[in-house]
Amino acid sequence: MAASTTLYLPSKVNSAHPSLSFASKVYVGLRAQSPNSFGVKMSNLNVEFSDKVYKSIERCRNGKATRGCITMMPIGTPRVPYRNHAEGTWQWVDMWNALYRERIIYIGDDLKAEFSNQILATMLYLDMVDDSKKLYLYISGPGGDLTPGLAIYDTMKSLKSPIGTHCLSYAYAMAAFILAAGEKGSRSIFPLSSVALEAPDGEAFGQADDIRNEATELVRVRDYLFKELAQNTGQPLEKIYKDLNLVKYFDAEEAVEYGIVDRIARPPRAKPTTLKEVTGDREPEAPKYGEVF
Repeated sequence: MAASTTLYLPSKVNSAHPSLSFASKVYVGLRAQSPNSFGVKMSNLNVEFSDKVYKSIERCRNGKATRGCITMMPIGTPRVPYRNHAEGTWQWVDMWNALYRERIIYIGDDLKAEFSNQILATMLYLDMVDDSKKLYLYISGPGGDLTPGLAIYDTMKSLKSPIGTHCLSYAYAMAAFILAAGEKGSRSIFPLSSVALEAPDGEAFGQADDIRNEATELVRVRDYLFKELAQNTGQPLEKIYKDLNLVKYFDAEEAVEYGIVDRIARPPRAKPTTLKEVTGDREPEAPKYGEVF
């Protein structure tokens, strides 16, 4: 008689084994879906995994009934262990929370209104907590809307906390403008990162007067951006206007030469191991990697 190929669904596990724990029900369900249950002799990764999980649970409970909690990584924002330096204790916090506590803000998305408001609120809060420590903006994004980007720039200039900027992979348009706005000496870029500067653009609809007003406002914002960019990079204003007629791309070295960033962040090379260190007179020192800022 052929074996039944009906899947052993969770509802059937609940009805057939109401007294089992959740982990045991998962084990029974996976076991029932094994090819061995259908009369086929072949390996099944799900069953092998469930066997390992079940044996691990058995070892933890030492053969006794238990309802101990199993901590699993949630789907979504990862959680990482973070040490509270004031209390000397460890706790699980989401990844962004851990970065904020180290005064690191990551800009890795389009600068839309909602996202930029989160950045602004975080910057204001960290500056309020301690305005003597440096804030770090890690940038890897395509830029975004003009108004949210200007709000971040103006907030950077109004805070008492010094702000360092670092380009992780690329910074285009408004993201590049924010990258150049960091404190002089605290702007860096990775060797393979790229930067692109361009003039702001926009759209206008409606009557002729409406279009003229929009164009006038766009020119005013462009002049403000170019003036600030010339001040932050040290380039003449006329050169900024000339270079940004079209999109201008920079690699890491060109970004340093143009004044967008101050240096390329590279770890120092490890010193070669000497014969004295190999013979055991002393342990060879591990290479120390420099800070980004």
